[in-house]
Amino acid sequence: MDTELAPAGDANPDAKPPKIVVIGAHAGDGEVMTGSVVAQHTANGGEATFVHLTLGERGHPSLSSDAYAAQKREEAHAAAEAVGARVRVLPFGDGDLVADRETKDAVAKVIRDEMPEIVITHWSGSFHRDHATCHEIVCDAIFYAGLADVWPDRRNHLIRALYFGENWEDARGFHPDLYVDTTAGHEQWLGALRAYELFRGGLSSFPYARYYAALAAVRGAECGCVYAKAFAVPEEARRVVVGSLSHGVPLPVTTAASIIVHPNEGR
Repeated sequence: MDTELAPAGDANPDAKPPKIVVIGAHAGDGEVMTGSVVAQHTANGGEATFVHLTLGERGHPSLSSDAYAAQKREEAHAAAEAVGARVRVLPFGDGDLVADRETKDAVAKVIRDEMPEIVITHWSGSFHRDHATCHEIVCDAIFYAGLADVWPDRRNHLIRALYFGENWEDARGFHPDLYVDTTAGHEQWLGALRAYELFRGGLSSFPYARYYAALAAVRGAECGCVYAKAFAVPEEARRVVVGSLSHGVPLPVTTAASIIVHPNEGR
């Protein structure tokens, strides 16, 4: 993974926002993990694409897999449109994801086609087999996408950052490393989720919409804003590199007391 940190304050306000690709095991996974972030990103001129490895077509209590696949494809496009993103659906089966070279190559080709700076996917610690498999697939696909001679007819591509989104099914060992203030995109995100029958209620006893709305409020409280999304990063990326401490304070909020005593005014 090609990463670098610019000194604080040196960001170019006229630079084009980085392109984001969100890769989820099922249609709906990427949206719950990143929908509010994507909504804000595209509103600020950025590009984002949701890549669904499967449609999650086996999750309906009464519809056949074929019927639910057609419904979820429509829902996925409606949800993406609501946050200004594009959609790509890969031809793999719900419950049948395998972390083999064929699947990894398919995802690597998507990364080469899309050429994102940022990739977001599932955290590794999941009780859901497809989610854990998706994590492995994406991490290896990023490697293959960066190799120069795997597919001579396609340009290799090195991403700049890999983040792991927060999902209630992927909570084993998840610890937030990065918080994004999503207050501006929160309501738009909730509206996008309602494109899915799953988030309108009735398909599951788990209160998906209520859970994720509450989680955004909790993460916001933790970092001093109204709503936020939390992400983990690969272990080797858990470092901040600065030239000195002469021109600013990196990671200025480090304790709960810092948030309470020095609230972020204006958020």
